[in-house]
Amino acid sequence: MRLSPTSTSTRTFVLWPACVAVEQRLARRRVRPGWLLLAAWGYGQYRLSGAYRTHHGGGGPGMSNPPEALVTSGIYAYTRNPMYLGHQITLAGLALATRSPLAAALFAGHLPWFDARARDDEAALQARFGATYQRYRRQVPRWLPALPGHVPSLAEKWLDLWTDPCYGGVNPFPERKEPCHG
Repeated sequence: MRLSPTSTSTRTFVLWPACVAVEQRLARRRVRPGWLLLAAWGYGQYRLSGAYRTHHGGGGPGMSNPPEALVTSGIYAYTRNPMYLGHQITLAGLALATRSPLAAALFAGHLPWFDARARDDEAALQARFGATYQRYRRQVPRWLPALPGHVPSLAEKWLDLWTDPCYGGVNPFPERKEPCHG
């Protein structure tokens, strides 16, 4: 992880927690340490799933150096975006541990940002891997992990159809074009 304020990882795992720690100190609220385990889990998930993707798919961190092979095993068999989910788990743990309005706002504000970023990455993976990625996309949820034998609920299917233009849904970000290969 490079330490740069323009790096998403630096902001999530260093800068935002430092800002919340200062706010927490000024507000004199007690930290609920049990929830810090959730934040640590998120960081661990981010690091381990990133290392797994690089080892099994090649490429580098992020989509600026995309994977050479589509990774569909390990944690990627349960969620398409385990690294971004790790960021969100960390921010949720921080908000729950501190009961900080700032931490809650950071968590809530990053939900749509990570969703938009995941959509951009998925469009790039769709263009790179075509039908193979399309099958993977149909089988594995974007965010919340699917358990083995999981059958998507009607609500999950509806949400996918409603938000995914590749399945005839409405694109909430019309400026982004998502390729749809059969």
